[in-house]
Amino acid sequence: METQEIFTLLNGTVKMYRSSYNPTSDAVWLAAMAPTRPENILDVGVGSGGVSLCLHRHFPNTPIMGIDISDEMLAVCERNAELNHFKIELMNQDILTWSTPRTFDLVVTNPPYFKGSAKKKNPQAHHNADLSHWIRRCIARVRPGGHFCTIVDAARLGEVLAVIGKSFGSINIIPLFGTKPIAERVLISARACSYGPSVIHIGFPMNHNPVLRDGLTIKKILSNIKP
Repeated sequence: METQEIFTLLNGTVKMYRSSYNPTSDAVWLAAMAPTRPENILDVGVGSGGVSLCLHRHFPNTPIMGIDISDEMLAVCERNAELNHFKIELMNQDILTWSTPRTFDLVVTNPPYFKGSAKKKNPQAHHNADLSHWIRRCIARVRPGGHFCTIVDAARLGEVLAVIGKSFGSINIIPLFGTKPIAERVLISARACSYGPSVIHIGFPMNHNPVLRDGLTIKKILSNIKP
């Protein structure tokens, strides 16, 4: 059977061309974790644009900037944005070395928390990166009072909390479960210059259709849960 050139996310509302890197459900979950109505957004390691396009679906009037070290991925992302009639600002930058005074109301990243060799089709991609350093560089781009959101392997939760807990509060943690009886991923959000408490919320299955298919945000789902 011939592979379709275009696939969709969020029940067909987000369209993407197939490429050497296609987003997983992690992208949809991360976008769903974003706080309500950010003024502007930075997507670190934008790749083919899965997170940014889902964020655009949630916040159609919010400007989004994406950075990546791969020219190939930036070209794919731009093509995907055009497919969705969306203008995204893209820059070839490495978050680990990027020097800029710019800060953002919301910074999101689906970081390279995995280990192994880079794909031959995208040899520039970060693999085996220092996750703590990556997170540290990301949160440096969050304006005071702004938010940071990420999704990581549950086994690496401690590394992320050790970094963001030094200057961020109001930390929200949501475990995501696959077929195993322990969480496989965790969603994390935090607010800069906040002293709010940390909260671990109810977990969800990774194939939870209200998020993946219907496009509900985490905030909407949690508000519908009766105490």
